[in-house]
This record gives sequence, C-alpha cells and structure tokens, in this order.
Amino acid sequence: MRRLLGSARVRLVLTGVAMAALTGCASVTADQTMVRVNDEATGFTEGRLALARSDDERQKRAATASQLLAAPVGQREAVQLALVNSPALQALLAQGWADSADAAQSGRITNPLFSFERLVAGDSLDIGRSLAFGLLDVLSLPARQGVASRRIEQSQLRLTGDVVDQVTQVRQSWVRAVAAAQRLKYAQQVFESAEASAELARRMQSAGNYNRLTRAREQSFYADAATRLATATHQATATREDLVRLLGLDEAQAQALSLPERLPDLPKQAMEPRAVAATATRGRLDIRLAQAALEASAKAQGLNKVASFTDIELTARRNTAFDNAAGTRSTARGYEVGVRLPVFDWGGMQRDAWSARTLAAANQLEATVRTAGSNLRESYSAYRTAYDIARHHRDEVLPLRKVIADENQLRYNGMLIGVFELMADARDQVSTVMAAIDADQQFWLADAALQASVIGRPTNTSLTATASASSGGGAAGH
Repeated sequence: MRRLLGSARVRLVLTGVAMAALTGCASVTADQTMVRVNDEATGFTEGRLALARSDDERQKRAATASQLLAAPVGQREAVQLALVNSPALQALLAQGWADSADAAQSGRITNPLFSFERLVAGDSLDIGRSLAFGLLDVLSLPARQGVASRRIEQSQLRLTGDVVDQVTQVRQSWVRAVAAAQRLKYAQQVFESAEASAELARRMQSAGNYNRLTRAREQSFYADAATRLATATHQATATREDLVRLLGLDEAQAQALSLPERLPDLPKQAMEPRAVAATATRGRLDIRLAQAALEASAKAQGLNKVASFTDIELTARRNTAFDNAAGTRSTARGYEVGVRLPVFDWGGMQRDAWSARTLAAANQLEATVRTAGSNLRESYSAYRTAYDIARHHRDEVLPLRKVIADENQLRYNGMLIGVFELMADARDQVSTVMAAIDADQQFWLADAALQASVIGRPTNTSLTATASASSGGGAAGH
C-alpha cells in the first residue's frame, strides 16, 4: 500500500519517530547499579561496594587491601577486604551491570533501516532512498519501557541478593577459620598431655609400677589424641584456605593474612523477635524480586498480545528520476505500510506461553511470601538456641569445670590423687573449652545466617550438638 505525501508531512512523521525514540530510552550505568546495591544492602557493604574499571582504581583497592592485611583481620575487616580485593566479587558486579544493561536494551526500539538504490535504463536514471522502521515498536514503546524498567529492577535486586550471599559466606567462613585455629591450639595441648602421660606410663611399667593394661589405655588415648590433632590441623588449614579464596587473596596476601586468636565475645543480649520482625518487614529482597518478576511478566503479556498477531513496518520513500535525453528530473515522495498477515500462525501458543509465565510468577510470589515468614522464624530459632547454648557454656559449664580443676589440683597437692588423674582432668578441661568454642562458632554462624534471612536471603541454619567433657572429679589415685 502506497500513498504520496508532501515533504512536510514526511518530515513530521520522522520527527515524531525520533522524538519518541529519544524520550523513551531507558539506561543504566555501573555507578547507578553500585549505588542501588549499596543502598539496598547497607548493613552488608557499608556503602563500600564499587566496580574497579581502571588500573588506577585497581591500584587504590590493592593499597586498601594491604592496609587491612597489616593487622589481624576481624569479621568486619574480612568483609571489607572481600569488597575491595575479591576478583570473583568484581566479576559478579560486572555481570550484574551487564544484566541491567541488557534489561535496559530490551526497552529500546530497533534502529531504522536506510536503503539506497540506483537504477539505469538507457537514458533514464532512477535514484531511490527509503527509511524504514517498525511502526509497532514505536506505538508500543511505553509498554516496552515499562517491561524494561521491571527487568532492570529484577536484575539489580538479583545482584543485591548475590552480594548479600557473598558477604554472608565471608562472615561464616571467617568464623569457621578462627574457631578452627582455636580448636587446633587446644588439640595441641591435649596431644602434649597425652604424649607425656603415655611416656610416663611406659616408664612406670618398666619400673614395675604399672601393669600392661593400664599402660595400653594411656597409649590408646595418646594415639587418639594424635589423630584428633592431625584432623584439627587439616581443618584449620581447610577453613583458612576457604576464607583465602572468598577474600580473593594471592599467595603473598595469603601469607600476610592473620586472624584474631579467638572469636568475639557473645553480645550481652540476644536480639528480640519483635526487633527482627520489624527489620524484616522493611523490604525483603526475595519478596520484592518475586513481585518485580510478576509485574514484568504481566506487562510483557499485555505487550505480546498485540505483537503475537502481527507486525507493522512504516517506510518513508523519496525517489528521483532523471531523463538524460530530455534533461528533466522528477521527484516522488511517499510512504509504505507493510503489515504481516496472521495466515499461518495466529500467535495462540505465544499468548498461552505468556499467560503461563504470568501465572507461574503469581504463584511464585505467593510461595515466596508464605515461605519468608517460616524461614525467618527458623533462622531466629537457630540464632536464639545457639545464643542460649553458648551463654550456658560461658556462664555454667566453664565455671564448673574450673572449680573441678581447682579442687583436683588441691587433691593432687594433698597426695589424694596421682599425676595421671590430674592430667586426665586437664584433658577433660580442654575438651570442655573446645565444646565452648564449638558453641560460640555456632552462634556466630547463626548470627550471620539471621542477618541474611532478615534481608531476604535465607541460608543454612542447622545446628549440631556440642558435648562437653564429663564433669567428674577423676579416678582414684594409684
């Protein structure tokens, strides 16, 4: 279908198209993406999240990492170190920026197609110029922009969630590394005690003061202590290397990494359920992400109802004909409208697919809302249970063990028990301390998991039983 138009009308149409394209473009920059993540996850990034895109920025971040490594790295410093030093986290940020840019691109119209043709027939020369663009793209631009905005929202929320997951992993890995180093220290003490006890038993058997069974018992405990020490040594290495990987440290940085000698003290009070619930209701990432997915799917479904039927293309033409024999020139201007006819495919399956996606997104939102409260209650239960157990070890178990140790020392000084009983009690005391370390570790792991759950990124909250050594006063002297 072709109609001839005046040049003024053609220019008016093209100007309208250009204005629509310019005013309807969605865009997103790396800085905007980083600001959004820092605002959403302030408690995790402290506003320090940034994407290094130049050598100068990378050098500054390396200098910051060196400053952090100059002193023992606490949990907060470990997070800061990961934010400025981890290549994996930088890759995550770059991919998040790319996803946001792709989402923004989906809201832009396709570039127009310019064509030029030159035809010669005898003394006649025809020159044709045309500019074609998708008319349906222009008409649906507001709807496409709405879909793009929702997709940008989705990509940025996903990036925020990924950053929260990464920071939570760093926090928990730091707790495991410090606790493993503590356990290694006490496992070494148990080994040294068992080694001394086994040697003393050997000498006493040689002197005829010990029978074979008693010496075998001491030797068996020494063998078990050696196994536990080897296991603790590997566990300390494995947890430290896991932290090294999450922090993105190179060989030199890994050698410079030093950790505190012990886990932090327990807080004076555990967080109350009301405070946790109030913080969580300010905006969980999982619910907001599911809501954005539903809105994007609903808008895309409305847009594709029309696009599934047909497509429309508008072409503006200007043809110039030269008659060299007569020395004349004529110009024709006009436009073409091309409509794709729904003859073979009426788009029914496409519309069904979009309806199914919207229905799935609606149900996913409902499932997320229902699951959110359960995850939060489970996380808080693990947190509070771990806190109560750790406090019980601190306030009850360890003081009782100290009383027993003091009493056994007095009994040894009064020659009521022998050296083996005293050494066995010392081993029991170390085992109690290691159980208390396990309890502290579980609390700080549960604390990191609760913080992630509050913002909408629930993680594992399972607790393992911690058993302290028997609080008996030791066997009778030999």
